Amino acid sequence: MNDGSLATNASAGAQDSEALSGAAAQGSTRIRSLDVLRGVGVLGMLAVHIQLFAFPSLARLNPTAYGDFRGVNWWLWLATCVLADGKFISIFAMLLGASIVMQAGRAAAQAVPAWRTHMRRMAALLVLGLLHAYLLWYGDMLVPLALCGAVVFLACRVSPRRLLILGGLAFAIGSVLTIWLTWSLAQGPPVDLDAWKDRYTPRRVNMVAEINQYQGGWDDQMRYRVPAAWENQTWNFATRLFWQISGLMLIGMALFRLGVLSAARSRASYRAMGAAGFGGGVLLISLGLWRNFATKWDPLDYVLLSQELMIWGNLLVALGWVALVMLLCQRGWHLRPVAAVGRMALTNYLLQTMICTTIFYGHGLGLFGQVDRAGQFAIVLGVWAFQLLASSAWLGYFALGPVEWVVRLIVFGPSKFGRSSRVVADV
Repeated sequence: MNDGSLATNASAGAQDSEALSGAAAQGSTRIRSLDVLRGVGVLGMLAVHIQLFAFPSLARLNPTAYGDFRGVNWWLWLATCVLADGKFISIFAMLLGASIVMQAGRAAAQAVPAWRTHMRRMAALLVLGLLHAYLLWYGDMLVPLALCGAVVFLACRVSPRRLLILGGLAFAIGSVLTIWLTWSLAQGPPVDLDAWKDRYTPRRVNMVAEINQYQGGWDDQMRYRVPAAWENQTWNFATRLFWQISGLMLIGMALFRLGVLSAARSRASYRAMGAAGFGGGVLLISLGLWRNFATKWDPLDYVLLSQELMIWGNLLVALGWVALVMLLCQRGWHLRPVAAVGRMALTNYLLQTMICTTIFYGHGLGLFGQVDRAGQFAIVLGVWAFQLLASSAWLGYFALGPVEWVVRLIVFGPSKFGRSSRVVADV
């Protein structure tokens, strides 16, 4: 799920990004490209997250664990896995890194302590993320984005080349740490390994229990949501998410300063980037999927090999998506509705949770576990259409999305809120 960013003033943002990236493209194109990329990110994430909203959690790791896995359902799962899963949260992390660089540049020009404003932004995101995770949906990504954003701010003045190196190293540390811990478990007492494998082995009794909890009332849901959210924000964060997201943010900081995220590079460079990203990424993901099917989704093999192939493939495909969006922006495609979604990314991210939990959880329609992948995708299309129309309509009357307005008020305070609304704010 994500760096919610955003309402923005084109002229102020153009000056900031021009000073930081040194690119020659028009400022309005740059800001549009960032908004479009955010819009693509927030819309694309729903295609992935819908699985967690609608199905037992184990079905995300092992698609054979639950639900019909034939025909259209199989093809939709495959397309989501290869082109979406892990790609759009990667883009969001990169964009939050880019926003850190932009904010540091603005603060320097205005003699404002950049760290103070940034930490307020991250604190606001952290609080929103905690409320989101424990009250609505355990799959929240605002908490890890806020915590990682607070750390990588220290590197905002580092050169692009070093940022790319640091980002790659941080991303790799997550892989090394995960493999080492899993290998250590495999070499330890067999009873511990068997217990760990049993946790990731599909069992009908576990599926039924999770379905019953989410089809129940809010109190019933909390018994599953709280421990799941806690695990994501502690063990999973320390061993994987911190390193992976921090690395992506550092890469995003470098790409912005190099003009890549502002559609300022040549079309040839974006074509090469897209070909390498989609080509190399799809190859790695395909190898990981082949291994999963060959081993019948064995948990140990999945973590030690298949998952790593797909995670690195996700990074490459995410860069392919970035290149494609930049090319479309350079060619003058009319993507205003997508940019509108991007300007209200934080609002739209949380709105997706509100809509989907109402559809699938017991406090709403209670359809958890009852809608196959084809039906889930139909819901995704409906939410996409609503958000594209609603975001455009909202921004026709207001400069900010409602959640963005609240965050801006918290960060700048009532006395400075009016002046702050005239500059770019990426949260």
